[in-house]
Amino acid sequence: MIYELRRYTLLPGRRDTLISLFEREFIEAQEAAGMRVPSSFREVGERDKFTWLRAFPDMTSRKASLEAFYGGPVWQAHRDAANATLADSDDVLLLRPAGPEPAPQDRPPVGAPLPSSLYVVTVYHVDGDDFAELFRREALPVLEGAGVTPAFCLETEPAENTFPRLPVRSDARVFVWLARFETPQEEREVHLPMLEPRFTAPAERLRLRPTARSAMR
Repeated sequence: MIYELRRYTLLPGRRDTLISLFEREFIEAQEAAGMRVPSSFREVGERDKFTWLRAFPDMTSRKASLEAFYGGPVWQAHRDAANATLADSDDVLLLRPAGPEPAPQDRPPVGAPLPSSLYVVTVYHVDGDDFAELFRREALPVLEGAGVTPAFCLETEPAENTFPRLPVRSDARVFVWLARFETPQEEREVHLPMLEPRFTAPAERLRLRPTARSAMR
């Protein structure tokens, strides 16, 4: 699978407008075009950030699916309303799994209540091709011992972006891992100094609350 981790900066006060439009109009339309939308989030402490994951079977189908959706009637009908909420939509990481993928989950219907969970997404900017192995060998036992088992790990997909109409970041080589906590009160942060010599920039830590229709809950 190929994943996009998309982090949008919205115009002040427009986040809920975009989320409502996204959940009502864009999820099923994208999935009908051959992609998956496993998660969407409000970022804690950042009132104008909307973060979501989009997935494709491979790079070839990614191109075809994006052409179908962005050339299709749903996007054409609602693109002006969506774009009117956005200050920046170019913070996008193109990723591939760096370990087992979580099983797909059922999506709640429109009008579902917000879940109680918190996801923490940690983004390491790294060098070398073997960081995933270092993480599995050195960091994973420490995390599991602290009761923080990663739900999902990803790393940079180096393939060329074949849909340049939507930029992806070419300035970042990353390793990303997600942890889920049942409630924000259960969140724990674990220091992993054994990884720091391989960092090329400070780590990013995103605290995310799932939206009502996020399949990752």
